[in-house]
Amino acid sequence: MNALARYRDAHVGGCVEALIEQRADGSTLLRSTEALRWFPARLSDCLEQWAAEAPARTFAARRGRDGALAGEWQRVSYAQMLQRAQAIGQALVDLGLSPERPLAILSGNDLEHLSLAMGALWAGVPYVPVSTAYSLVSQDFGKLRHILRVTQPGLVFASGPEYARAIAATVDAGVPLLMTEGGVEGRAVRAFSELLDTEPGPTLAAAHARVGPDSIAKILFTSGSTKLPKGVITTHRMLCANQQMLRQCLGFLADEPPVLVDWLPWNHVFGGSHNVGITLYNGGTLYIDDGKPTPAGIAETLRNLREISPTIYFNVPKGLEEIARAMDHDTQLRDTLFKRCKAFMFAGAALSQAVWDQMDGHAEAAVGERVRIITGLGMTETAPSCTFAVGTDVASGHIGLPAPGVEVKLVRDACTGDKTEIRFRGPNVMPGYWRLPEETAAAFDDEGFYRSGDAARWIDPAQPPRGLMFDGRIAEDFKLSTGTFVSVGPLRAKITLLVTPACRTP
Repeated sequence: MNALARYRDAHVGGCVEALIEQRADGSTLLRSTEALRWFPARLSDCLEQWAAEAPARTFAARRGRDGALAGEWQRVSYAQMLQRAQAIGQALVDLGLSPERPLAILSGNDLEHLSLAMGALWAGVPYVPVSTAYSLVSQDFGKLRHILRVTQPGLVFASGPEYARAIAATVDAGVPLLMTEGGVEGRAVRAFSELLDTEPGPTLAAAHARVGPDSIAKILFTSGSTKLPKGVITTHRMLCANQQMLRQCLGFLADEPPVLVDWLPWNHVFGGSHNVGITLYNGGTLYIDDGKPTPAGIAETLRNLREISPTIYFNVPKGLEEIARAMDHDTQLRDTLFKRCKAFMFAGAALSQAVWDQMDGHAEAAVGERVRIITGLGMTETAPSCTFAVGTDVASGHIGLPAPGVEVKLVRDACTGDKTEIRFRGPNVMPGYWRLPEETAAAFDDEGFYRSGDAARWIDPAQPPRGLMFDGRIAEDFKLSTGTFVSVGPLRAKITLLVTPACRTP
């Protein structure tokens, strides 16, 4: 760490100081010294706000895929998205969708997916974004079949004919189908474009009026690395509270409308809740990146970053590694990326110090100063962010201090004795797993703190204000630099159950 390095000015706060309470039972409580400020009751209120204040501003854009518009950015403004949301919302109400019959979205990030999500939020219909791999990679469709069985959707959407095989194998004949293009043999399929022609009416107005902070916005499924995926109930309160936490920690988000260039999948909390939420909550613009941090996919990401200068940039460590390597010989990419970027943030795994140093070097070459790289800790069950490290002394592995409104409890693991679990309580924490009461009860301790399963320790026990450091999993699971989850916990759990009866759980 170079103490003399100069960093680009960026308004941060909220998570830089904490009240620390040592308890008689050996646990430690941490709270931000800054209170959580007001946040709206519904995420859809943000869409209405920006449609009124900045109607022509682009909310989201994606490059055209075919024909004369191939390669050109297709844009949807805030005013246009509000119109789409209300038309689609009415169509969902007409189809009888509800928390018991939600909307399932099988395909990836595109303008139709986003429009459906906004329509569902407006109408108070939960939506279920499903990993595309469950339809396009899986051979037995086991996880897709499980998710559809658990949620019982009243409508299933897919973007194109590549999903036909998965739909035919898993979606009951009585469930309506919606597609952008193509069809499924032997099934009636409604075109997405038809929904945009629906005229909003009083039944939509009534449905929208019933939406409140505790209404379910969406059900996000966990990765299901060791078991079948669990559905995390995600409410409007969780999403709005977490976005306000983000705004207070990353104050520059409110200083100017953020611009994102992002590929992270919307079935995951980082892309779908964190990044889409940042855009919507702060009236920004999201450029949907069809690239991926893979040898075949990175070229599209680099193409987009040569053209669009983000104000904040998110990726997994593997993605930042590929971008840093490309900037070694691509000054246009380097200069465009750093032109107005206030911060980088990664998640999914640790960023190597070598890549971190590369990013610092490229920033200094491009703009004469470094751009801070921020980190933190979050998860699907917390919508997602709980802690942040936002200073210029951050290093890989740091997770910082609690965001405003989040209470952190550090508890020594009774079984291992060498790990301290970090637990969370706050308005961003889930009410539970969908239709899994036993798993929900087991996920919380007797004070209502969510048991994350993650371990943390002080960066410097003699200087608690420096914050916390990630210390692996209680069960020693981990992720690769691509964000791929690798589980070694089951073996340890079996051994522990055999040799330490006291650690067994009912």
